[in-house]
Amino acid sequence: MTKLGVNIDHVATIREARRAPEPDPVAAAVLAEIAGAHGITVHLRGDRRHIKDRDVRLLRQVITTRLNVEMAATAEMVNIALDIRPDQVTLVPEAPNEITTQGGLDVAGHLPALKETVRRLEETHIEVSLFIDPVPDVIEKSAESGARMIELNTAAYSEAVPKGLNEALPGYQREIDKLRSCAELAESLGLRVLAGHGLTYRNVRPVSDLPQIIELNIGHNIVSRAVLVGLDRAVREMLQAMNG
Repeated sequence: MTKLGVNIDHVATIREARRAPEPDPVAAAVLAEIAGAHGITVHLRGDRRHIKDRDVRLLRQVITTRLNVEMAATAEMVNIALDIRPDQVTLVPEAPNEITTQGGLDVAGHLPALKETVRRLEETHIEVSLFIDPVPDVIEKSAESGARMIELNTAAYSEAVPKGLNEALPGYQREIDKLRSCAELAESLGLRVLAGHGLTYRNVRPVSDLPQIIELNIGHNIVSRAVLVGLDRAVREMLQAMNG
């Protein structure tokens, strides 16, 4: 069974649209856990556009599964992680004006700094994952960083099947084969493999079925569905779409 990490950033996005106290992403996280989520993911951005420090601190107190904090590999963020002690940190690239994360980490270009960041986090028993594009060279460099996990960027796969799974589309086989081969390579190098970005109820199953992928992180599609049917049902339906 592939595990599901629910990203609750967009609950906070709705809150911040009105600078209101609700909806509370911490309450959403609890509901997602009750519905069967195996972990909660949040992205603490430098500009604090949605998730705030307060949210992460409260989540650390109430989450009973696994708290994964996505963050840039900056001194500020590393110090916050060392203070709050989430179960996992996922290091991601971050640009000031991006709508969402654009591409994976440039591991080769920042390898010495990444090694030091990974070392500091791992010393305090925080597991580290690197969000990377499914490229063999990048996976090999990731194995050199000291991180024990990677999260494969599924954006290209998701864009290849934008309206749902269609194996006849020319990009589908190319992108799923790329994810498969990179997941196999990562496992052979001793890395645990996660995946996520842009996955939906309609296209998630082939990625979930890749045996090396142990967990998917999904946010926007679940929160979008939750607006219509409620978070409990939305999480349960994603688990069903992933695992049958």
